[in-house]
Amino acid sequence: MLKRFVLAGLCLLITVVTAEAGVLTIDAFVSMVRCTDPQISPDGVWVAFVVSTPDLENNKNDTDIWLLTVKGGEPKRLTASEGADFHPRWSPDGRSIAFISTRSGSPQVWRIPVHGGEAVQITEISTGAHGPVWSPDGSRIAFYSFVYPECKDDSCNTARKEELEDKPIKARVIDHLLYRHWDRWKEGKRNHLFIVDAAGGEAKDLVSGIDFDYPPFPWGGSHEFAFSPDGKEICCVSKNAEMEAVSTNTDIFVIDLETGDMRKVTDNEAADESPAYSPDGRYISYRAQEIPGFEADRWRLVILDRASGKTRVLTDSFDRGVGEYCWSADSRKIYFSAVDNGHKALFALDTANGKIKKLVVRGNNGSAAVTPDGKHLVIARRGFDFPHSIWRVRTNGDDLERLTFFNREADREIEMNTAEDVRYEGADAATIQAFLIKPPGFDPDRVYPAIMIIHGGPQSAFIDAWYTNWNMQTFAAAGYVLFIPNFHGSDGFGQEFVNSISEDWGGKCYEDILKGFDYLAALPYVDGSRIGAAGASYGGYMVNWIEGHTDRFACLVSMAGAFNLVSKYGVTEELWFPEWDLGGTPYDNLEGYDKWSPHRYASNFKTPCMVVHGENDYRVPVGEGLQMFTALQRQGVPSKLVYFPDEGHWILKPLNNRFYYEQFIGWMDSYLKE
Repeated sequence: MLKRFVLAGLCLLITVVTAEAGVLTIDAFVSMVRCTDPQISPDGVWVAFVVSTPDLENNKNDTDIWLLTVKGGEPKRLTASEGADFHPRWSPDGRSIAFISTRSGSPQVWRIPVHGGEAVQITEISTGAHGPVWSPDGSRIAFYSFVYPECKDDSCNTARKEELEDKPIKARVIDHLLYRHWDRWKEGKRNHLFIVDAAGGEAKDLVSGIDFDYPPFPWGGSHEFAFSPDGKEICCVSKNAEMEAVSTNTDIFVIDLETGDMRKVTDNEAADESPAYSPDGRYISYRAQEIPGFEADRWRLVILDRASGKTRVLTDSFDRGVGEYCWSADSRKIYFSAVDNGHKALFALDTANGKIKKLVVRGNNGSAAVTPDGKHLVIARRGFDFPHSIWRVRTNGDDLERLTFFNREADREIEMNTAEDVRYEGADAATIQAFLIKPPGFDPDRVYPAIMIIHGGPQSAFIDAWYTNWNMQTFAAAGYVLFIPNFHGSDGFGQEFVNSISEDWGGKCYEDILKGFDYLAALPYVDGSRIGAAGASYGGYMVNWIEGHTDRFACLVSMAGAFNLVSKYGVTEELWFPEWDLGGTPYDNLEGYDKWSPHRYASNFKTPCMVVHGENDYRVPVGEGLQMFTALQRQGVPSKLVYFPDEGHWILKPLNNRFYYEQFIGWMDSYLKE
């Protein structure tokens, strides 16, 4: 049953978070509202965005679409269904918004008038719809769906789905890699690009019969396809590789919407992704890598001249990877985000001369949308000391201002210390950046226990951001000093620094961590005998490596960490990742895998360790966590296994997340507090 949509102004007194003595409790953190995906109306007056409110009773996040003027003020709720409403996209005339909703049972495209009226369902495709994008004239909507590629119509998909559900034998027969990815089985299905009339009706599969993903599975969002300004064609990303599990080679294809003809417009053996047309129609822009098989190669911003077919790299001299980006309405500027020195900064690029200016430095800044007059950007922003919220900034970088305050009581009453940026000397005399966060009510004359948090990747970084599984303020509020190093291999410090981790998993990173321990233990307010360490993914691997190489930490938490690199290779999905980072396959280079595999050092395990893993984690399959726990138990090491049968690589459901934090802090307290 649908609740009535409300567009009337609401008094913003949303106080889902309560504070206890000014401290961020686990319950307060888990209950926090998050605002994401800002979209500016064609007239530049309104911003549509997504509000995610934890629903602890049903163990899910309730998402709805809200409106706010670009100038700020009180937001207005646009949707209020019992399903999830998200991914709002304005119609070209600004009168309605297309969005994805699960209110009918499965994700479908819906459309709602902005100034009053009920939502109307546009698609009824059995395989669900995702990522709606309007055609420039507003007559059609493109989206993608996960379908059986051989099916010519939706009745075929429905029949295939029902056949599988009704079969008493649930066995899977697989004849190729990649057959599952992150947390989903492919089941012989593909992402296919569709187009449907904006008023509804039968959707047309634009790549019918093709056994490849358009856009890539599973992360191919609406940023991986786009209409040309004249509406005559769509460009879309696809990976047309014989064995997807070992290839990073994605390309951009253009589909003529009148004839159905398709042509490839990039000829790069590495990845080409995130295409967009310049508003004047002259260029197709995209992000590109240069090294095949290396997923952490630097992303460069490229423009393709549609008339001449020539390309130009706009960020060749910019030693950072380009993230999300958007064009200005006059096609003269591109605004993009990039990880830089522990932050995800926002930049402006002049397409004529290639000059780049940093606009917003601190925090995690993304999903930028520019107003039609080119004067302002609206962004989704978060930091170590504030959750996901919507902000506005002038396009010259001035007047950064927060627009949403859904956690107003928390903002007023909960003490959150800003992260301090510190530097120390690591491996090879390199300067290592780290964040230091002190607990609320910090007293410099006291001595505190501390936790070192180790990031995943490894070609990644802990940036100044509000994290779901690694919320630093929640850990600090439990009475800990937090130390968060960006060791060798971390993004945002130049590509050479990123490359240094390849075939050196337990080398320089481990040395950086030990030297970070020394830095932390030497602080006058830290008890060096009461320091724990925790990490997930590669951070979990590093915790497992630490377990076999030092007993300096008082306790450890390993989440989604690899234990046996040979066994992990045989059951993971993106094989290009270990083959690049560990120097080939274990059949060709067993020495490289054995050298850096924590299981080889299990006889040295001594430090109390809690292992956390999800059953649906196909990136680092659950067997790795189970092996780690078995080794700890057989060595007589105090240990605990926290197993989630309904989670993948991350712990996302609100109640599960709360339980994880209770277990994490309880474990640390038992070994680090006197």
